[in-house]
Amino acid sequence: MKIILGVSNRHVHLNKEDYFTLFGDEPMNKVKDLRQPGQFASDKFVTIKNGDRTIEHVRILGPIRNYTQVEISKTDAYTLKLNPPIRQSGDLENSSPITIVGPKGELNLDKGCILANRHIHISPEEVKTYNLEGVKKVKVKVDGEKGGILNNVYLKVQEPSLLEMHLDTDEGNAFGIKTGDELEIIELERDE
Repeated sequence: MKIILGVSNRHVHLNKEDYFTLFGDEPMNKVKDLRQPGQFASDKFVTIKNGDRTIEHVRILGPIRNYTQVEISKTDAYTLKLNPPIRQSGDLENSSPITIVGPKGELNLDKGCILANRHIHISPEEVKTYNLEGVKKVKVKVDGEKGGILNNVYLKVQEPSLLEMHLDTDEGNAFGIKTGDELEIIELERDE
């Protein structure tokens, strides 16, 4: 089964209260739609930091969520001297603390920074269409000079969703792949 890739750069999701702390009543404007329905790259940027270690110009993705989360790569974690866990979006218990600095204020979060796990966005209807009921994760084959097998790619079943695999920039660079490339699911791991 073939699947389209989306390589995800570092970014921040904000809840309403935290957005207000960082940006006040400035509206969040859409710069471009992302492939996932309703998701977009906004015109807002922040600085993320840990002590005196900073990464500037980190994009806010919209829309507003019910939690605040910073998603970075392992390379970013080295830069910030953090050791965030690999997690699904929204699973923030015991995640790394981080500071987010915006034009109107600053957030000092005691948790909220993660390395996003490899995952495939898929709708419940697509799960049925592709006979993936009971599948929790898959293996994905990458062709090319730096090709290989990606293990532990989780299915993220939700509505609305469009079939797309997400990796972070470190993984994309390691395999020499980019957004829009086509990969192949080669093995399913069903629930027992």
